Amino acid sequence: MEYGFAFFPGQGAQHTQMGQALYESSEAARRVFDRASSVADLDVAKLCFESSQEELNRTVNSQIAIFTHSLACYEALKDAGVTFKACAGFSLGEYTALVAAGILSVEDGIRLVRRRGQLMQQAADSMDGCMAAILGLEDEQVEQACASVDGIVFPVNYNCPGQLVIAGERPAVEKAIAACKEAGARRALPLAVSGAFHTSLMAEAAKELRAFAQDLTVHEAVMPIYTNVTGEKLEVTDLPAHLERHMCSPVRWKSLVANGMADGLTTGVEIGPGKTLAGFAKKISKELTVRTAETPEDVAAVAGA
Repeated sequence: MEYGFAFFPGQGAQHTQMGQALYESSEAARRVFDRASSVADLDVAKLCFESSQEELNRTVNSQIAIFTHSLACYEALKDAGVTFKACAGFSLGEYTALVAAGILSVEDGIRLVRRRGQLMQQAADSMDGCMAAILGLEDEQVEQACASVDGIVFPVNYNCPGQLVIAGERPAVEKAIAACKEAGARRALPLAVSGAFHTSLMAEAAKELRAFAQDLTVHEAVMPIYTNVTGEKLEVTDLPAHLERHMCSPVRWKSLVANGMADGLTTGVEIGPGKTLAGFAKKISKELTVRTAETPEDVAAVAGA
């Protein structure tokens, strides 16, 4: 069975016992978990299956957990005969996509995500930053609200029509939320992340990640990958520089999906924990059909569709 997009979720999708049923039922998935534990020098299976929600919400844990679960699910789908024309991932999910596209090896992907989680946790611990989803406003209204307040706050995740995430210093985010509500926002939802991701507050962590990535081996892609940074197909000329930019740039998910659809990608599977990207897809276009694959039952259903 072939689908258009392989979509990989980002931070915030983590939950207790994530991936356990898949680990127990799929040898392909189990190999990914075991490899991640070995390379990361961390019992990733135990982290995913036994940690509390509070522990999983820590950036240093959630990133390697989501990446491993998503990649394990992807390998289970491949083992079941499922193929894809292209891939993309939301924020952290772009790292899973880099491995799925063959640009990075599984081992280098694990090392990179482990280091990214550590650096972003350090950055989050050094400041009082946060993120919130603004619902019910046009993008321009949210952008204007952020620009109208003092302090550091930016629009960072262009998710779908009527939903834009902002991030920055907590006092500035709170002021921007108030400005958005005054402009007519329906709701403002805090996100289960520990820092002001995809903003200039990540600049030092991004610089360190770029230095770490210099030692990685970059391979030719086996399928197209659409990137968060521009929403267009990624042309890999300098991956470390791209990763630095990616950490501080907005996630242009609406544009990414629209560009994929313009290229004929009207089906997809959200691979890994949660159903967030499938939810965005419904709001972006009625012409886009996205299924979810997290459990063994999901994998069987996607493979047999």
